[in-house]
Amino acid sequence: MTSSNVPAVRRRTVLASGSLLGAAGAVSATAGLDPAASAAPAAHRVFQHGVASGDPLPGAVVLWTRVTPTRGATPGSGVGPRTTVAWEVATDAGFRRIVRSGSVVTTAARDHTVKLDATGLKPATWYFYRFKAAGQTSRVGRTRTAPALDAELEGLRLGFTSCANWQAGYFSAYRGLAKRDDLQLIVHLGDYFYEYGPGQYGNGRNDVDIRPHVPDHEVLSLADYRQRHAQYKTDPDLQALHAKYPWIITWDDHEVANDQWSGGAENHQPATEGDWGRRRARAHRAYDEWMPVRMNGTARLGDGDRLYRRFRFGQLAEISMLDLRSYRSEQVSSPGPDTGKVDDPSRTITGAEQMAWLRESLASTEVQWKIIGNPVMIAPVTFAALPQAVSTQLHDALGVVPTDGIPYNVDQWDGYTADRKTVFAQLADGQTRDVVFITGDIHSGWAADLPADTSLYPAVGDSLAVEFVGASVTSNNLKDITGTPPRTTSVAVETAIKAANRHIKYLDFDSHGFCVLDVTPERTQCDWYVIGDRATKGSPSTWSVSYQTLAGSNAVSDAAGPVTA
Repeated sequence: MTSSNVPAVRRRTVLASGSLLGAAGAVSATAGLDPAASAAPAAHRVFQHGVASGDPLPGAVVLWTRVTPTRGATPGSGVGPRTTVAWEVATDAGFRRIVRSGSVVTTAARDHTVKLDATGLKPATWYFYRFKAAGQTSRVGRTRTAPALDAELEGLRLGFTSCANWQAGYFSAYRGLAKRDDLQLIVHLGDYFYEYGPGQYGNGRNDVDIRPHVPDHEVLSLADYRQRHAQYKTDPDLQALHAKYPWIITWDDHEVANDQWSGGAENHQPATEGDWGRRRARAHRAYDEWMPVRMNGTARLGDGDRLYRRFRFGQLAEISMLDLRSYRSEQVSSPGPDTGKVDDPSRTITGAEQMAWLRESLASTEVQWKIIGNPVMIAPVTFAALPQAVSTQLHDALGVVPTDGIPYNVDQWDGYTADRKTVFAQLADGQTRDVVFITGDIHSGWAADLPADTSLYPAVGDSLAVEFVGASVTSNNLKDITGTPPRTTSVAVETAIKAANRHIKYLDFDSHGFCVLDVTPERTQCDWYVIGDRATKGSPSTWSVSYQTLAGSNAVSDAAGPVTA
């Protein structure tokens, strides 16, 4: 999230060797697979941080775990012996049919993490995997490869989410996703963790820490970032969801620091916190160690930090994951005299190389649906929408009114309108259709058409694509900031925004939860699920609302109800 035109709201708040689980029959394809079940009666557990998989390709998937070979070899400690870790991939949960196996050596130099590319697998196939080290066996994970590139698919179903703040509550949204048996993967759109120390960003307007961060200060050093990753990966709901499905992940800002841009961040003070480039490099190193992602196209460490990448699902869909932090220009201040600079063509949110790559994704004729994993919202949201002809004249004359109106949030694409216009121009070329942006960051649920000119829409012009925005896992939303009951004060704000932005079809500033995206040749549908009290363990999740976009329509429409297994 970022700064916005909502007064007195901080950016970070919103608008701101034991047995392997017994007999094989005891392990179902969809079980939670309790991590404690695989721990031998030893001095300590070797596998304390779960297992994970990610970045599925037709013949490969990334596998991840972390070992604690001795009591002292804790995350970020920099100590502990070289440890050999064996890994196995099987087509059954009992590992009677092992199809791939090997071993790797991990050390304190990589915080005793293990990440590898398991290759030579069959497309569109469920597999089970596990690790062994120091006489113990990890929990079992389940993963799935992508289908063959030329496969004709009936559907693709995934869950997506973002913004999980440990201090603000429990990860019930992850539990809700992990309980489902009908998904093929999870997409995480950023803010996997938060950098703040205890008391700095918690639950509600008083920043109450439901459970405090470790370390007990804002993360700055490599050891700090490693410890924070480790803490999040002790959460049982997060562990269960990682073990259940492969993930495709990108970062937003809090994986390094709030409102980061290419040369700094709002939450980084060079005078007291050192060089920005070094801090970001430390954060990226820890991310590479601790996350089941390929950076610069490989699972190896130290070969680069490019995170934008594509994933193909037959001829049905392609998911393009963006990185909208590493290459962006600094945010402008808004409101203020610099607001008009959001139109400056020299400013960018993607960077030139990533923009060219994104345009290639949009232009693909090999897949029907182009799904864009988008860390920050692209739909224009203004408080003073004027016809573009009028706002362009005011901008040219005064330099203070952006051509897309007064922006709601300049940390989003609203603050980088030249890049957005480049994307929209391609969407308007008549050749690019069935584009769906799925987005996180702003701790609220939205469904929006994406017209070229929002001020005249829908009377004039067509929608070019659609955007579905998911609520946060736990991070504060509007009702949390104001301290008011759900569906009270937020309703008036939602109504005002929708009245000034007729392309916005759905808005919920009050809920936390997750989304399910169901893709078929006929339509793409998004279901929003909300949780109860995030401060309560085991809070249930319930369906809230569903919207869809029909093939060829490029517009949001009502859906009858949620998809079922």
